Amino acid sequence: MRLPVEHHYLHVNGVRFHVTRAGRGKKLLLLLHGFPEFWWSWRHQIAALADRYTVVAPDLRGYNETEKPSWGYELDVLVHDVAELIRTLGFRRAYVAGHDWGGMLAWSLAIARPYLVERLIVLNMPHPARFVEELRRNPLQQRRSWYIGFFQIPWLAEAALRARRGAAIACAFRATAIDRQVFDEATMHHYQQAIARPGALSAALNYYRSMVQVGARGMFRGTGMRVAAPTLLIWGEQDIAFALEVVHETGRFVPDLRIHYLPQASHWVQQVAPDEVNAAMAAFLEEEGS
Repeated sequence: MRLPVEHHYLHVNGVRFHVTRAGRGKKLLLLLHGFPEFWWSWRHQIAALADRYTVVAPDLRGYNETEKPSWGYELDVLVHDVAELIRTLGFRRAYVAGHDWGGMLAWSLAIARPYLVERLIVLNMPHPARFVEELRRNPLQQRRSWYIGFFQIPWLAEAALRARRGAAIACAFRATAIDRQVFDEATMHHYQQAIARPGALSAALNYYRSMVQVGARGMFRGTGMRVAAPTLLIWGEQDIAFALEVVHETGRFVPDLRIHYLPQASHWVQQVAPDEVNAAMAAFLEEEGS
């Protein structure tokens, strides 16, 4: 897929970031990818939304063409990356969308720095408070989160994910896809090539390692974990990383919430169901008063 994107390199929060940009709309739509992806996971959304917005999809800290420092993978630092990126791009606020780890950053930005987020879209990443609640009490979620513990093991996690030219990464994408052709050889080559860059895999795993070792370091203190921005949560129900219960009761923390379920979609929802996701995102962003 050829996309009408410009590639830029910006110095943000002490790190050289690679960002893609498309469109010239007055509003910034910032797309934050997950693990183990890079900006390209948003290719379908960039193509669909660039005629209405300035769409920016960065490679997050440590990923693909962005610099890979050995430090700075704590959640508060990652959120500051996003905040500084919005400022560096010349915008005061943004529509922020995030999937997986990008969803965690999107939630966290909206909670800790609500003045930056005009509207929030999260795809297959539960609200942080709901995830913690279910992880503590839900045996199914505990089983599904086994990989977080495995990722803490230095060298072993890297070796397992590198083995057989990244076969485990390809399996993670394909295992739950209803249509496995979505993740054909050409598509998987993009992901395997990105994560094979020197330092990229350890950087990606450092997100999980810092989450367990450091947590949020008080970033949410005094917030009540509440999200003020109008929020759309898009959820592919065939997600093997999250029990469906993590979605329940999200409204306790997000008063202005819509949930869009996709029963046949997997964790990689914006790639396996792009038309439905694009339509839901466009309708939400175009709501009266947005």
